[in-house]
Amino acid sequence: MKNSHYLLFSLLSGLLLAIACWMPWIVISTPSLILTGMNTEGTSFGKPGLFHLLFLCLYFLFVFIPMGWAKRFNLLVSALNLSWMIRNFFLMALCRGGECPARQLGFYLVAIASIAMLLASFFPPVLQQEKSQ
Repeated sequence: MKNSHYLLFSLLSGLLLAIACWMPWIVISTPSLILTGMNTEGTSFGKPGLFHLLFLCLYFLFVFIPMGWAKRFNLLVSALNLSWMIRNFFLMALCRGGECPARQLGFYLVAIASIAMLLASFFPPVLQQEKSQ
């Protein structure tokens, strides 16, 4: 119970990331495209939401392992997730051919959730070690 704030914050930020992957990220008006993290049909972006969901699975795995090495790997996974978000944030919203896409709410929620996951991994619960005598 003493780690409940950490677990709750980690779960809520992960859930926000998972939901935001299916929300609209970008609207391109000329060819009438609405891009989400899982559907970028008509572009060459691939599915950037899949990497977010992969990082999210690893993040949840390391959140629930009560060992020091898992907390350090969790910091690595959340930093990789944040760097993937920054890459998508600049690459997908780049103006091309005089057309500037409009960022949508899901795009900003992915950014907020990725930052929240990194902040949660900065402050894991203190692990007590048994002293051998």
